[in-house]
Amino acid sequence: MKVIGIDIGGTAVKFALLTEMGEILETGEFPTEAGKGVENLFNNICKVIDGYLSEDVLGIAVSGTGQIDGTVGKVIGGNPIIPGWIGTNLVEKLESKYKLPAVLENDVNCAALGEKWLGAGKDDKDFLCLTIGTGIGGGIVLDGDIFRGKTCVAGEFGHIQIEKNGEQCLCGKKGCYERYASATALVKMVEEKTGKKLNGKEIFELEKTGDLEIKSVVDSWIDYFTDGLSTIAYIFNPTLVVVGGGVTKQGDYLLDRIKKSLDGKLGENYKKNLEIKFAELGNNAGILGAEYLLLKKIGKLK
Repeated sequence: MKVIGIDIGGTAVKFALLTEMGEILETGEFPTEAGKGVENLFNNICKVIDGYLSEDVLGIAVSGTGQIDGTVGKVIGGNPIIPGWIGTNLVEKLESKYKLPAVLENDVNCAALGEKWLGAGKDDKDFLCLTIGTGIGGGIVLDGDIFRGKTCVAGEFGHIQIEKNGEQCLCGKKGCYERYASATALVKMVEEKTGKKLNGKEIFELEKTGDLEIKSVVDSWIDYFTDGLSTIAYIFNPTLVVVGGGVTKQGDYLLDRIKKSLDGKLGENYKKNLEIKFAELGNNAGILGAEYLLLKKIGKLK
């Protein structure tokens, strides 16, 4: 039996055909074409699903952008970059059309569950997940499941305030965590300091050549990141935090510096059992986490 996995982002939609064990048999992607609206998106998703219906399909597992009530598969908020996306019950639409079980959950929650099932969190029932990208996303895994909160929007760690009168955030507040410690923030900080427009990979490559100006910016960015991470640790007292996002491709070169910076910001009882790991599943985490939810929904996983 196979699972059709779909990961809806603001720029691209990734898809995969998977086994029940989370093995990826085929992958592909197409542009989201966000401006064309939700019906265009739905039609393009259906083309992918139609192409796999000759397989013995268990169901459809979707990870998506935005604030999502994963208990019913409905988009309830977020940035309205896809007209009509907010308010869409994608699970209802898919199940009605294909007579197959489906799930839809927020992309960061799915990434956390993917890491719990097959990645860095597979030995832990309780941990936190942070993703560093355009913003900072969060997922809270408790007893092997996502903690969603009363209105299904728990874990918005990117909007913890770390600067009282800091930069304006899209959420309406000033000084939010993601304005200082996201990958977007790092790129902006480097450009402001050096005048160079570099992406994250280029920034770290240049730092490794011994560029002291770049190093000072990266050090400051790490300090901001661990400011927010220390606050999260004081609230949750976790034993594991899994950090994902493109910057984690730097491996131990970056992870060791994060751990060193964090060490001086936590009391002994908060850091003595705390482990910080980089995510292991990369861009596949969201699809795999969505599959995990689907398998739980149909009783294939406990």
